[in-house]
Amino acid sequence: MSRILIDICHPAHVHFFKNTISVLKERGHEILVTSREKEVTVKLLEDMDVPHYVLSTASKGGVVGMLKELITRNFALYKVNRRFKPDVMSAIGGIFVAQVGRITNTSSVVFYDTENATLQNALTYPFASIVSVPRSYEGWLPKRSERYNGYHELSYLHPDYFKPKYAEAVVNGLSQSEETFLVRVVSWNANHDLNEKGWSIELLRSVVSFLGMKGKVIVSSEAPLPDDLLPYSYKGSPSSLHHVMAFCRLYVGESATMASESVVLGVPAIYAAHTGRGYCNEQESLYGLLQNVKDLSEKALIDSIMAWLLVSPEEILSRHKALMDDTINVVEYSANLIERMAVK
Repeated sequence: MSRILIDICHPAHVHFFKNTISVLKERGHEILVTSREKEVTVKLLEDMDVPHYVLSTASKGGVVGMLKELITRNFALYKVNRRFKPDVMSAIGGIFVAQVGRITNTSSVVFYDTENATLQNALTYPFASIVSVPRSYEGWLPKRSERYNGYHELSYLHPDYFKPKYAEAVVNGLSQSEETFLVRVVSWNANHDLNEKGWSIELLRSVVSFLGMKGKVIVSSEAPLPDDLLPYSYKGSPSSLHHVMAFCRLYVGESATMASESVVLGVPAIYAAHTGRGYCNEQESLYGLLQNVKDLSEKALIDSIMAWLLVSPEEILSRHKALMDDTINVVEYSANLIERMAVK
């Protein structure tokens, strides 16, 4: 059996790998997880009882801060690699495992879906043993790459692995008496967010005010909210947010990952940001479950919200079935790919 190192640097990476790790363990492989202090990453790992080693804390943003973390985390991962001696390392984004893998002659499997992370990709793809992306990926890829029919979010929100619990959703904020709307705003500190600006506070207030006339509004925010918006902030457990999301009427936000999560759960999504993603484009053009809005104005967002509220739940269900019928078991695929690269 193989020794496999999984490097987890973001909350979404916890979700992506949790089922793959279980499958690999069931197949008899030895797994070591390394982690990073960013948002609720460590808490999610602890909630899921995943043993891990914290190697660094996320930088505050900017090229200098990211470069400092790159150096310190690579050194820490190098030391872990020399002790554990993995047959293969894997990560989403994968800059650390790709670079350290090249230095230590360790196979690296990089999963990614974000085309506009141009700096990270330039520092990762040339060093990776293989890069795996969804079929919808629109950016440059190295020769050592492959595509699959699916999305990252299917690795943890596919019905085979996730069953939304209504009672848990209610305990964590879902309204029982009216429709619930989920709004997400981000901090724009990630490497793929360089030079990107998001929603203004005024735009957030307008969206919350409009949705508040239609039902309950929950705001999930990476940055602290102003006092007048605090009553809307998500106060539930981070590990329960997907249960809440699954029963919402609509998602509106500037997180592409959460937009895709909503779509995979059968909840229509508005992804409102200046930059796009291949998977969001596909979810709009092929399945009609998402709308990309790049005009970050009050009118554009409210017009989009009003249009979605006219689409019947039955129509949404039909579109969602088409998506699920057209995609693969991403957990089995990722576990098989990691296994294959471990024996290279």
